[in-house]
Amino acid sequence: MSRRRSALGSEGEALACRHLAKLGYRILARNYRGRCGEIDIVAEEGGSLIFVEVKTRSGPAFGHPLEAVTPRKQRQLGRVASEYLAHHGGHDRPVRFDVLGIALNESAPAAITLVRDAFVLGGD
Repeated sequence: MSRRRSALGSEGEALACRHLAKLGYRILARNYRGRCGEIDIVAEEGGSLIFVEVKTRSGPAFGHPLEAVTPRKQRQLGRVASEYLAHHGGHDRPVRFDVLGIALNESAPAAITLVRDAFVLGGD
């Protein structure tokens, strides 16, 4: 990953954490790494454990940030979430997957879109 892309991702995740905290989420972990990949943010809200994928874009060239969370990415997030639950517990709590898209614009504040319960994993 290029430094520019890494910096963009870090900036987006910092914005995401601040936004989620304002909404009442309690951040438990950032950039949780498992064998199968990474989850950007693990948080709690209202008794639920939430795995948050953050997608940040600096322009429209690659589409809306939320379009990047494909079914393949969803399955990968599910595998990493399973690893997190195995190591940290939480099987007895409701779990959900949220996606937070951030569109950065030099001439305006960042546009932040949060999709709660963005997807449900099938039986794979």
